[in-house]
Amino acid sequence: MKIVAAYLLAVLGGNSSPSAKDLKNILGSVGAEVDDEKIELLLSSVKGKDVTELIASGREKLASVPSGGGAAMAVAAGGGGGGGGATPAAEESKKEEKVEEKEESDDDMGFSLFD
Repeated sequence: MKIVAAYLLAVLGGNSSPSAKDLKNILGSVGAEVDDEKIELLLSSVKGKDVTELIASGREKLASVPSGGGAAMAVAAGGGGGGGGATPAAEESKKEEKVEEKEESDDDMGFSLFD
């Protein structure tokens, strides 16, 4: 990932086709380890391609990857089988909400901002 970041920094700096030496200089400037094989692999993969097109195609690929919420929904849907109500996490969050409401009413010290 750091090699990709160095490549993108070089491109943003105005170098449309950075060399391995350019990437090594960027990585060396921050004290990062340099892996020549990975640099060559990246450079061979992006040779002759436009960075904006690479980013656009990467976004399309990432859009199809499921992220977040999937596991929680599976647990809620599975729910233990027998017509059971809320999951333990949902019950816990409801309890926390009720506790917060009580604390707010105790903190007004006998007057309200909106009275």
